[in-house]
Formats: sequence, structure tokens, C-alpha cells
Amino acid sequence: MLMNMKDLLAVANKEGFAVPAFNVGSDQLLKSVMQKCKELNSPVILEMSPDELEFVGEGMIKNMIYEASKTEIPVVIHLDHGDTFDTVLRAIAAGFTSVMIDASKMSYEDNIEITKKVVEVARPVNVSVESELGTIGQTGNSIEGGTSAIIYTDPKQAVDFVEKTGVDTLAVAIGTAHGIYPKDMKPALRLDILKELNEIITIPMVLHGGSSNKNEELAEAVKNGISKINISSDIKVAFYDKCREVLNANPGYREPLEIYPEPMKACKKVIEDKIRLFNSNDKVKYYY
Repeated sequence: MLMNMKDLLAVANKEGFAVPAFNVGSDQLLKSVMQKCKELNSPVILEMSPDELEFVGEGMIKNMIYEASKTEIPVVIHLDHGDTFDTVLRAIAAGFTSVMIDASKMSYEDNIEITKKVVEVARPVNVSVESELGTIGQTGNSIEGGTSAIIYTDPKQAVDFVEKTGVDTLAVAIGTAHGIYPKDMKPALRLDILKELNEIITIPMVLHGGSSNKNEELAEAVKNGISKINISSDIKVAFYDKCREVLNANPGYREPLEIYPEPMKACKKVIEDKIRLFNSNDKVKYYY
């Protein structure tokens, strides 16, 4: 069942769980996510960054739509970190049911202006809009990028931003970074900021950079208003580490059906861990 983000997260927000948002840049990752979500009865968000969209093209989006049409599990197809207005328009035309416009590195006024512009074109076609206030950090090993210094979301500014833009979901900056954290980089979430935001923000909140954070902190974030958590690096590391292992052990392998079953199994283990951590398993019942 294909949905937009606004409708999907309204339920998650009410029932107190977070929907996992997995970046799926290949057919194997897509199938791993969908198979495990069906098994665990979890709603899911299928994400793709502009770079991933450029690489796989619109054909992959049709495949994602097809997967959503075959199941009763609620599915959102979401553009992650849309970098320009034209990228957002391309995503809407391709069939995305939700888009993010990330103007967090712009001035506050410019961020409001472009977000309003995206909301104006997306809402009439039932596409929801996510925006970001504050900045997500970077670990140096992710295509999603980020900034060297995290700018935390200002709660009072967030209220003003939501009112002026009409955005459906808000990505907040509380200390996460994109990618896998190096050994000398220890993530620490500002849960105090999140708790304050949760008291005054009326729309669902999103946490980017969810890979390799402490499970206890992510679970606490869900309890304090986070309704969507983005996961990209964790599932890809599991998948491609196992690919390397399989190929190194079997240098004669060349068929996808020989190479990919074990990597998909490793990927599914991470997917299941995240679903259970976010408490989204067995939540499909709330959508009917």
C-alpha cells in the first residue's frame, strides 16, 4: 500500500513508534528491506538520495512502486536530501510520494522560501514534504554529506519555521552524523533539545544519520517524538562486507544468484534489528 509521509507518520506519532527509512540503491537492498518488513509487519519508508536516483534512474522507482503495490504494508517512497527545486520536481514526476528539500546550509530566510515553494507544488498532488532545520554532521564516509560542525535545531525557531512553511515533517539536528562513525568519533545525542522540541512541535520529527548510534539513545529518541529514523550505511556495510567475504571464498562465482543470497541475509539481520529497536514491528494493524 503506497502512502505519503504525512499520513504514514501521523499514525506512528500517535502510537509511539518510529518508521525505519532505509536507503535502497539497488534491487537486492530493496528486496531485503521489503521481505523483512513483510515478515515483521512493519511499515517502511524506501529512500533514495539524489545521487542514488541519478545512478539507478526512474526505472528503479517503478520497481519500488511495484513492490509497494504487492503488499498491504504501508510504504512511502521518499526523496532523501533533495538538493534543488528541480531535483524535487524530478522525484515527484517519477512517482515519489514524499520529498525532502534540504536547504539547511542556506540562510534561515532562504530555507523558509524554498521549503514553501516545494510545499506549494507538492501538496496539490498529495506528496508530503520534509525539510531540515539545523545541520547534520558528517563522518567523511557517506554520500549524504553533512557539515563539519553540527548546528543544533533551535526549538523556538523550529516553531516559526513550521508555521511559515507548512512543512509536513521536520528533520531535527540533535547531534547525529551521516555515515559510520570512526573509532575516534563518539556520537552523543542532545536528548534535552529533542524533549523541548517534542513539547512544542506539532508535526512528526525525523532523525537523520541513524546508523551506528547507540541503541539506547535511538530508543530514547523514539520515546521523545522521533517518528522516522534514516538508516543507510548500516545495511550497506552488512551487505557489502558479506559480498566481499563470499567473493573472496568463491573466486569463481559470477552469477548474482550465487553471490547475493548470503549478503541479503546479513542485510536482513540489520533491518530486523532496526525495526525492533524502533518498535515498528507488528504496527501495520494501526493503518487499517
